[in-house]
Amino acid sequence: MQEPDPTRLTIPRMLVRGLLRRCPLCGSGGCFRTWFEKEDRCPRCHFPLKREEGHWIGALGINTIVTFGLLALTLAIGFAIMWNDRRAAPIYIAGFAVAGLTPVLFFGSSQTLWSAIDLAMRPLEPDDDVDPRWIPPAKRG
Repeated sequence: MQEPDPTRLTIPRMLVRGLLRRCPLCGSGGCFRTWFEKEDRCPRCHFPLKREEGHWIGALGINTIVTFGLLALTLAIGFAIMWNDRRAAPIYIAGFAVAGLTPVLFFGSSQTLWSAIDLAMRPLEPDDDVDPRWIPPAKRG
């Protein structure tokens, strides 16, 4: 087992860990059994990856925002490129691909990203039952 090194948590560090499908507290991988099935707790620090009852709603919201954002960007770029040709088929194909693939491919990241956002909004509590060796140092000053 890796020796604990609880560095001070910053919001960017937690968000990057969440985007990379890692535990927002310790940065460990292995938070997923399969592509779609998340562990209840981090295997290294035992951080609860679903801290509140409505975890799915937040993760679904993140996934929807990212999907719609990428779809809007795809359509805008497609219209800009195809403006003179007036061809719709490439725009439709790209739009359907983005709208169909993004929610599936971003599923795990939306789950851990929402866990990171939740940890940023609600710091660790005793009820979280995290391994004390992984609790980051408190802020100075």
